[in-house]
Amino acid sequence: MIRAAWKELKLTPRFPLGTSKGTITERTVWYLIAWDSERPAIKGIGEAALFPGHSKEFPADVRLKLLELCADTGDWRHRLRTDLVDVPSVRFAVEQCLKDLEASGTKVLFPSAFTLGQRGIPINGLVWMGDKDTLRTRIRAQIEAGFSCVKMKIGAIGIEEELALLKEVRKEHPASELTLRVDANGAFHARNAMDMLERLAELEVHSIEQPVPAGLYETMAELCERSPVPIALDEDLIGLNTDDARADLLTQVKPRYIVIKPSLVGGWAAAQEWIALAKARGIGWWITSALESSIGLNAIAQWAATLDLALPQGLGTGQVYVDNLPAPLQVERGALWYRPEGEWDLGRIG
Repeated sequence: MIRAAWKELKLTPRFPLGTSKGTITERTVWYLIAWDSERPAIKGIGEAALFPGHSKEFPADVRLKLLELCADTGDWRHRLRTDLVDVPSVRFAVEQCLKDLEASGTKVLFPSAFTLGQRGIPINGLVWMGDKDTLRTRIRAQIEAGFSCVKMKIGAIGIEEELALLKEVRKEHPASELTLRVDANGAFHARNAMDMLERLAELEVHSIEQPVPAGLYETMAELCERSPVPIALDEDLIGLNTDDARADLLTQVKPRYIVIKPSLVGGWAAAQEWIALAKARGIGWWITSALESSIGLNAIAQWAATLDLALPQGLGTGQVYVDNLPAPLQVERGALWYRPEGEWDLGRIG
């Protein structure tokens, strides 16, 4: 008989994580833990990591669903297609937990050249918001660390300073040498977005994520049609939990790219549906973590490694915590690696 429990854990970033929606100084995640009563030492673990300010669910929703799941473990696979669809982070936790249980708790969920340590996943370096000098230092650190693709969050210190900083970077590093992505997290207004996009185009920016807030579909569709900088939808994907809703968004808005966060869209199955819809419309995509701990990041990375990846992915967020769970994941020279000789330390989960 399958039994289950759950645990809540708080993680501490190495520095305040600035976004246009506020600063993150603490992160809460939840773990769903399952085991067979006849083999209690072998545990499957899945992580639910909703993202305050972005997710459509709330901590109370997560706790309630985890309580229900632990009280009745007999219908989890059915619930993946029913009530859990509307609680994406918990749905993903169940997917992970079941997959890990099948793998005898090894955390090797998708065996591949990645889990053998033979191949890394190219990722972008991520530059969190800060004052101009801090941003300059962080960008330089990412380039020196070997990243050929760097993404900078914009929309907090003022676009003029951010554009000036990007101009400095571009003078030293041409587009042939360094790919620049920016993420606005919906910081622009409809009235000024096109002007900002034209100025970013002068700096040969590869793409911009979510220039205006989610839900402004007509505005976003117009921007996607006219923008000289390719637009990637991010927050607009969150909360669209049916194929019809997803297809309508992509058909009407016609973005150049979509950014898929499994923790926020409902796990591997939902992410695969987004990819299929995007491919059918000639829309590019990449996979991004959402500040999960090592458990969730590992689950996302191992799955991503099985895909046909054409662009750098957004999977470098595990380094932001001072107290992340020790795991065999390592960022080196612009790529995420799984080191099979490394060890997991799950003592904090129990």
